[in-house]
Amino acid sequence: MALAEIPLCIWRKRSQTFVFRGQTIRYWTAGQGEPLLLIHGFPSASWDWHYLWQPLAQRYRVIACDMLGFGDSAKPVNHSYSLLEQADLQQALLAQLGVEQPVHLLAHDYGDSVAQELLARHYEARIHVASCVFLNGGLFPETHRPVLMQKLLLSPLGWMIGRAFSRDGLVKSFRQIFGPQTRPTESQMDDFWSLIDSNHGPRVMHKLIGYIPERRVQRDRWVAAMQRGEVPLRVIDGEVDPISGAHMVARYRELIPNPDTVLLTDIGHYPQIEAPCEVLKHYLAFRDQQVLPPLKVACS
Repeated sequence: MALAEIPLCIWRKRSQTFVFRGQTIRYWTAGQGEPLLLIHGFPSASWDWHYLWQPLAQRYRVIACDMLGFGDSAKPVNHSYSLLEQADLQQALLAQLGVEQPVHLLAHDYGDSVAQELLARHYEARIHVASCVFLNGGLFPETHRPVLMQKLLLSPLGWMIGRAFSRDGLVKSFRQIFGPQTRPTESQMDDFWSLIDSNHGPRVMHKLIGYIPERRVQRDRWVAAMQRGEVPLRVIDGEVDPISGAHMVARYRELIPNPDTVLLTDIGHYPQIEAPCEVLKHYLAFRDQQVLPPLKVACS
């Protein structure tokens, strides 16, 4: 059974705003129960979660924002963007909403790195993370394979490449990273582009791409946090993603004790868009594992 789409025009109308360090941030929240923080990827926005939004809100208090520099949030030009600051933003949003209980994380792509930072902060007693699920993302710099556009944005000419970035360029990039049978429709591409282009987004793309070298700086700290094993983790990954598909999951299985991984056949970099029913099924199964009563062992 297909999940209902939330049209972007409706999604935008449901947003709220708060101010983070002088910048206006768009956010969304729905449902009741345990807080579930959804963290989007690059170069898109929280609308990425729209297929999963209502089903998850039936069980949890779902929370998401367009991070600084993304979607309909502020995109200051003279700003040094940082994954660490984006983690600060997520914590500021939780504080804005009065969330004090342990928070569950569901993240994708760039958002995986923000979630890794929050997981590291959990072990530093700066936030209480109850569980974390990663969708396709560069969890390990050594397995990340950036597409050509990302490489160009990282180059000395990145500022020029970003300003010239267009819907056609986005279509070419997304054709490479989606599954062969699950590529976005023209209407979806219009919506993805609308969110990138909002607030003159192409002007800051070359600054946002700094997350790739920043991942290398934080790599050992983040991997050590994942290896602790005290917070339940799962990876749900589109296996044919050329950026962080099956090869990334293989590395995860090498490095993470008792790895919990799910590979989605013929799915690419955006599983929450390409196969939302599968992602929902595997996410809910993961959460249900955490609440099962302990097995009773008979002793004689």
